[in-house]
Amino acid sequence: MALRHVTRLLCAAAMSIALTAGAKAEDKVVKIGAILPMSGGTASIGAHAKAALEVAMDIINNAHPELGNLPLAKNAGLAGLGGAKVEIVFADNQGSPATGQNQALRLITEDKVAAVLGAYQSGITLTSSAIAEKYGIPYLTPESVAANLTERGFKWFFRTTPIAPDFVRIYDEFLSDMKAAGAKTDSIALVHDNTEYGTSVANTIATGFKDKGRSGVIDVAYAVNATDVQAQVLQLKEKKPDVVLMISYTSDAILFAKTMQSQDYKPPLLLADDAGYSDPSFIKAVGKLSQGVFNRSSWAVGPAGSPSAIIAGMYKKKSGEEMDDTVGRQMQGFFVLVDAIDRAGSTDPAKIQAALKATDLKTEQLIMGYKGVKFDEKGQNILASAYIIQLQDGENYVSVWPKANAEKSPVLPYKAW
Repeated sequence: MALRHVTRLLCAAAMSIALTAGAKAEDKVVKIGAILPMSGGTASIGAHAKAALEVAMDIINNAHPELGNLPLAKNAGLAGLGGAKVEIVFADNQGSPATGQNQALRLITEDKVAAVLGAYQSGITLTSSAIAEKYGIPYLTPESVAANLTERGFKWFFRTTPIAPDFVRIYDEFLSDMKAAGAKTDSIALVHDNTEYGTSVANTIATGFKDKGRSGVIDVAYAVNATDVQAQVLQLKEKKPDVVLMISYTSDAILFAKTMQSQDYKPPLLLADDAGYSDPSFIKAVGKLSQGVFNRSSWAVGPAGSPSAIIAGMYKKKSGEEMDDTVGRQMQGFFVLVDAIDRAGSTDPAKIQAALKATDLKTEQLIMGYKGVKFDEKGQNILASAYIIQLQDGENYVSVWPKANAEKSPVLPYKAW
């Protein structure tokens, strides 16, 4: 009798331990910091990015077998960490490199995040990632493209997006095809702000174009968050370039569109370097004034029922907006980072770093139009790629180049309004 009593007690204790262990595994949370512009001139981008990351968090924390080969979607939580859930700790960089740096410090030292995602603007990614490097915390940027970010010898920094040297090749091939189709593309004006993003990308493109024999490059710089760009538009009217390539954040892109209309200036071909031109706020504000603008993108919704189309529907339900390249890159970068944490089976920074270095994702495992994700020794995704889209027939971008990926043919000259 006593033996049976002891046996029952032991069984009850074992069951209690098992339940407790299960609860602990289920309740475990992996914190990831996300530094975004939640206020300031690019606050609309921050709001859209936050919504995209919340959708991604839902996909990871709950089972979504309908998303096929997408890593992390099949199971609820991180299988590599016993079903642990992911929690994003959002931080507002306020459009300031100094604030972004302080937020990175807070996320790492106070919130104890396992990794950091950030920070949209290249200048803020530059400062905030330096803090992560100092503390030995993995930092991934899904969208900051300044070339120097991966030239600092950092060991904890990773980037999934295509960058300026990739853009040189893409723009050169696109403009060559447009020239073959009858458009003039000899003289090119690079219009850019004075931020890390604007100056870095403009310099890389100018140098790359020169190396490819495109010597007629005109530099048109302006102060970020400008209140008046009439001088720059008048300069464009005077120089009459065949192509105007815009490297601008949202508020500046809107101001340029309105100023071009007021000055009655339409370049024969207007090409945008993503950024503000992909923001739904730009399309709502001045889409009707910018019909025919070309833009760089790695995002396409895809056919109905595809993982990208399903996720686009989830994002629209969450935000009320269509998914665009910027939020798609944010989401893709987050998936890559969390996939590495899952494969590491740990929140130990060194193990996450090793897993990121070992990343080798294929096209069918991505929502973006990259050829895959694989990092070089500098932390750059060597399989990142992009194509050209155009604002046609209202307020929707369609893929127009290269021909193999095109939904419609490119339309020239630039229609504007």
